[in-house]
Amino acid sequence: MTNALLRNARLIDPEAGSVTLGWLRIEGGQIAEIGQGPRAGGIDCQGACLAPGIIDIGVKVGEPGERHKESFRTAGRAAAAGGVTTMVTRPDTATPIDTPEVLEFVTRRAQEDAAVKVRPMAALTKAREGREMTEIGFLIDAGAVAFCDGDAVCPTRVLSRCMTYARSLDALILGHPQDPGLSHGGAVTSGKFASLRGLPAVSPMAERMGLERDLALVEMTGVRYHADQITTAAALPALARAKAAGLDVTAGVSIHHLTLNAFDVGDYRTFFKVKPPLRDEDDRVAMVAAVRDGLIDIICSMHTPQDEESKRLPFEAAASGAVGLETLLPAALRLYHAEALSLPELFRALALNPARRFGLAGGRLCPGAPADLVMFDPDIPYVLDRFALQSKSKNTPFDGQRMQGRVLRTWVDGAVVYDRAQGAIA
Repeated sequence: MTNALLRNARLIDPEAGSVTLGWLRIEGGQIAEIGQGPRAGGIDCQGACLAPGIIDIGVKVGEPGERHKESFRTAGRAAAAGGVTTMVTRPDTATPIDTPEVLEFVTRRAQEDAAVKVRPMAALTKAREGREMTEIGFLIDAGAVAFCDGDAVCPTRVLSRCMTYARSLDALILGHPQDPGLSHGGAVTSGKFASLRGLPAVSPMAERMGLERDLALVEMTGVRYHADQITTAAALPALARAKAAGLDVTAGVSIHHLTLNAFDVGDYRTFFKVKPPLRDEDDRVAMVAAVRDGLIDIICSMHTPQDEESKRLPFEAAASGAVGLETLLPAALRLYHAEALSLPELFRALALNPARRFGLAGGRLCPGAPADLVMFDPDIPYVLDRFALQSKSKNTPFDGQRMQGRVLRTWVDGAVVYDRAQGAIA
């Protein structure tokens, strides 16, 4: 179905910063008309929230090479159930996405199997080894929306060359700002808690140092740059200075760093081991304030599936990462219920800003925009069961936690890809 009238909905408009009771009409896969007040006919949303579909950047899918952890089919189903209508996928797969041929394979698999839209990123250097630049121009032609090496170390000289070339093609580069000398081997954030637990730690200063290096290169080259995760208060002044100086810089933060802190590691629970590690509560509060103020532009899940074997290890040896496609919205709603962020502020960071930064058409509630939508009830309480998640891997830190907020229905180009009432996923 690509034509529909949705009425009696709370319309969340991140551009206008408003929440209004009204209606929305879908025609030909696009938003055709939108209005306030009552309207006869169509589907009665019964006062549920209707917002632009989430655009989740930095999603890792296991194809190619680790399909047992996550496939495009299972990731697409998890995304649809979580209100994510576009996944921007990472290139740090077992076989790195560093050539047009691999990128075309990934794109084809995504089109065949994923219930939602997929926009792939490509590696910045061949095999993500930080030695030789990939064929950025050809990869753009093949559909790459941005370039990054993830948490791989890229030497400064090589990165400066990559940035200079990317600038000539107006390509977007993503950085994972961490100083490798300080962060190598760190499993938790340094401090009294890490010392008491006897775990190898990394100083928050590693993030500041890594970010300042990247921003100096951005200033030198003029490249478009996005820091994928800013998680410490110490890094915010450098980010603010770069923006004030007019550099083409944006920044993101994962939902785990907005809603969890270092104490959640607790009794060495490896589902809470993420990269960068969870930070102190003061840092978490500072990140929420930075999102509210617009200093941090994007909230993402940093969806990183890991199998049971890689997590059932001592904390320092366990793999980093957590799944997040399906828990991104309900976890973000914790901030809404805590009155830390409004719904328009949340969807500005979850949908509008990612669309703008990556040059995508979604993220807006206005005529002519694609009908990529999520309808949700922010108040439904439940206890999360990780085995009920659609992701193939189940490594979520929210297992067994009380959550509030459920996705009711998800549309992509006007077609329903998830309907909770019917238990249906495309």
